[in-house]
Amino acid sequence: MTSFLDPLIGFVSAHAWLAYLTLFLAALLEAVPVVGSVIPGSTIILALSALVPGGELKLPFVLLAAGLGALLGDGSAYFLGHRRQREILTTWPLTNYPRVVAESESFFHRFGTWAVFFARFVPPIRAFVPVTAGALGMTPAKFYAVNVPAILLWAPAHVLPGVLAVSALHEYFGLHHHGHVGKHIWIYTVVGVAIVVGALVWIYRRRNGGGVATKLRG
Repeated sequence: MTSFLDPLIGFVSAHAWLAYLTLFLAALLEAVPVVGSVIPGSTIILALSALVPGGELKLPFVLLAAGLGALLGDGSAYFLGHRRQREILTTWPLTNYPRVVAESESFFHRFGTWAVFFARFVPPIRAFVPVTAGALGMTPAKFYAVNVPAILLWAPAHVLPGVLAVSALHEYFGLHHHGHVGKHIWIYTVVGVAIVVGALVWIYRRRNGGGVATKLRG
């Protein structure tokens, strides 16, 4: 993962417009069924957010790019399901992941409308719940009434940890070592937050008999 992100971070740090586009696409693709289960969208967003304290990127535009990408991704998946109804759940490539689709449907039935909200914070199931919500007949009004607030919380929750952590490290190194933190400082942020996210996903999987990630491999 580091070998992939290192050149990406180095390049986009010198091209702000490309960084914002990358943030947008990472959030969008993370919401695409199946694709969102393998695209490290959250990691990319977290890594790029670490460029905010150094001034390479602006926080409002980072939040906007991530939020718009998530909104378009979730909305596209939802309307695809809404248009095709249950037929989409038995169409390729979803047919390759019957147990994941079944869990997404179970998740939706369990939490109802709130499944759309909760799923935004639970990778990789967030890539399947919007299309499932549409396929099961949730109205657009209900979907967006929950999806938009979820994204408004999800974007800062993904961006701010990287910003705050790197800001703290900049301050620490500046006060105690009088030196530059280094261009790879984002790695420490990614690792730290990834541990927390990984722990949350592990708890979710334990409580749900193996979780979505296991089912993707099945």
